[in-house]
Formats: sequence, C-alpha cells, structure tokens
Amino acid sequence: MVLDEEVDEVTAPGTLGEFGVLPNHVTFLSSLQPGRLSYKRGGRVYVLAISGGFAEVKDNIVTVLADSAEFASEIDVERARAALQAAEESLRTLAAMDSAFTEVLAARQRAQVRIEVASSVVVINR
Repeated sequence: MVLDEEVDEVTAPGTLGEFGVLPNHVTFLSSLQPGRLSYKRGGRVYVLAISGGFAEVKDNIVTVLADSAEFASEIDVERARAALQAAEESLRTLAAMDSAFTEVLAARQRAQVRIEVASSVVVINR
C-alpha cells in the first residue's frame, strides 16, 4: 500500500482518457494507462507516476491497483532517462510487427511519465 488518505479530489490516467473523481461520484471501474495520478488534499496537489492498473470508485472510496506507483521524490531521474534512451534505441531497430515492440513502447511511456513527474513541482494552494 502506497497511500491511504482522505482527499478532496483524484485525477487519474484512464485508458480511455483522464478522469477526475469528486465526493459522491458515481460508481465505476476503469483500466489505467501509465501517467500522472494526482490528488488534492487541503488545497495542495500531490502527484504520483503510475504505470497502469485499475481504478474503482465506490461509496466515496477510490481504490487504485497499480502496477507501480512512485512519488516524484522517489524517482531516480537518471535511471528513468537511461530507460527512456534504451527504449528509444530499441524502437529504432524494431518493426511494429515484432513481438517485443509493444513491450518496448510501454517501457518508453513509463520512463517518460517518471521523468515528467520527477521534473514537475505541482503545488496549488487555494
């Protein structure tokens, strides 16, 4: 478990597009793609990099089962940059029909998300 908090709002990267959840939201289930998961608590925004999974909203509880989740401070940016470079080099030599193409494309997307989250400082006080 990474987080168990009362929050004001959650925004997550659904596979059909980003979605937001506010109190008393309708029940639903969504698959997640690699991206930024953010939540607001007390006027402040917190951001995590996730690499896919599922989100369920039910009875004012958002449950996220993610393949991985990291706060910006936990991300090793140099390692993420190395992973991005390795994925991009592999993609230059792979054909779209190659069995490894989809896996390498996903690795590139995860690395990009990790770099983006680690490089951004998002704090909104209202």
